[in-house]
Amino acid sequence: MIDNKKVLFSGMQATGSLTLGNYLGALKNWVALSDEYECFYAVVDLHSITIRQDPAVLRKRARALLTLYIAAGLDPEKNCIYYQSHVSGHAELSWILSCFTYMGELNRMTQFKDKASKHADNINAGLYTYPVLMAADILLYQADVVPVGIDQMQHLELTRNIAQRFNAIYGDVFTIPEVYIGKAGAKIMSLQDPTKKMSKSDENPNASIYLMDDADAIRRKCRRAVTDSVGEFRYCEEQPGLRNLIDIYCACLNKTPDEVVKEFSGSGYGQFKEAVGEAVVSVLDPLQKRVAELEKDKAYIDSVIKNNAEKASYYSMKTLRKVQRKVGFPDRIR
Repeated sequence: MIDNKKVLFSGMQATGSLTLGNYLGALKNWVALSDEYECFYAVVDLHSITIRQDPAVLRKRARALLTLYIAAGLDPEKNCIYYQSHVSGHAELSWILSCFTYMGELNRMTQFKDKASKHADNINAGLYTYPVLMAADILLYQADVVPVGIDQMQHLELTRNIAQRFNAIYGDVFTIPEVYIGKAGAKIMSLQDPTKKMSKSDENPNASIYLMDDADAIRRKCRRAVTDSVGEFRYCEEQPGLRNLIDIYCACLNKTPDEVVKEFSGSGYGQFKEAVGEAVVSVLDPLQKRVAELEKDKAYIDSVIKNNAEKASYYSMKTLRKVQRKVGFPDRIR
C-alpha cells in the first residue's frame, strides 16, 4: 500500500512497435487505473535483451514506448512511468530471488520452450531465468495486483510461489500479488490469422495494425483482413475473421456486437472493412498527433525519465534493503 492505495505493476517490452491489440487490450485501460491504484508502468528493457538487439534501435524504441504511454493518457505525475534498466533494484532482487527458485519450476515454463524454439541460435540463461526477473519486477514494488494475459498467468503463479517461499523463511516480507480483475480489454486477433493474437512480432506486415501506421496503411490492412466465404453478417465463433473485425469496431467506437450486427445487417464485408478502417483511424489519429507533440518537447520527456526513475528507485530500495538484510548481507555504512 502507498498512500492508502493498493499498488499495481505492469510493463511492456521495448521491442517491435506496439499494435492496435496492445492499445485496445491493455494500454487504453491502464489510464483509468491511477484513480484507484498507485501504478508503476515500466518499459521493460532488461527483458528485451534476451533476444539480440541493435543498441541504437533499442534506445529509440524504449523512448518511443515511454512517450506512447504518456500520449495514451498516462499522467506521469499520477503514474510512475520509467525505464526498468534505470532502477538497479530489478536486477539485484532478481539475483536474490533466483536463489529461491527451483530448476523444476523454470523447466515447466512454457514460454521458455516457445521462445527457445523460435531463437534456437541464442538459447541463453537470461531467456531461461526471465520469469525470475518478472517476479522481481512485481515484488520490488510490493504490488498487490498485476494485470496479465493468459500467456503470463504461469509467470505470475511462479511469482506468488517464490514470494510465499521467501516469506515462509524470513517472515512477512513480500506482498503476495493477485491477478488484476477489472474491465477486460478487447482481445484483438491477427488480421491474417484470426485464430492467434495480433502480435508486434508477426512476420506478415498485413497481420497487425501498428499504432504509428498512417491512415492509408490502416485502411489498406483492414481491406485485406481475412474474413470468410459465408457471406452472412454474424458475430460467432464460426466466423473468426469477421468476429475480430467486429471486436475492433466495437472497441474503437464503444459499441456492442449486437449493435454492430444490426447496423451492418445486409451489408457486404467490403463495406464493413471500410468502416472498420475509418474507426481505427479515428482512434489512432489523435494519439499519433499527441506523440508528435511530445517528441518535440525533449526537455519534458527527459524530466519524466529522470523524475520517475528517482521515484521508482525510492520505492524499490525500500523493499530491496529489507530483503538484503533478511538474507544476511552486511548493512551499508552511511
